[in-house]
Amino acid sequence: MQLANYLFFTTACEEALAFYTACGLGRVTELVRHGDGGGPLHDEGMRGKVMHARFEGPGVLFYASDNHDAEPMRGSAHFLTLDDRDAMAALFARLSDGGTVTTPLGVQPWGFYGKFTDRFGVQWMLNAPA
Repeated sequence: MQLANYLFFTTACEEALAFYTACGLGRVTELVRHGDGGGPLHDEGMRGKVMHARFEGPGVLFYASDNHDAEPMRGSAHFLTLDDRDAMAALFARLSDGGTVTTPLGVQPWGFYGKFTDRFGVQWMLNAPA
């Protein structure tokens, strides 16, 4: 069994995945678009948008898509644990660019930690053990 997050965007999925790739998290390993392959298209405005994507990198796996009825993301966060504080700080800076930092990077009782919501509305928590 493996648990993975599935991110729902309204129309910015491809842009978000390109951003996560540029930040060094990994890359898209599977992508299907709305309207491809003769599948049902429930909303013509979604044609060409991401129907399903798989994103993978070292220690990273999640799925994502565009959905006309996607709701704002809340109540969940990607939690990344890194061994190197400098690498974590650099990744935090890249991923949080254009977003909102809710907990600046700093020492916490459990380690070095920071939290933010990125420019696409996805919450992230980064941690390095004490």
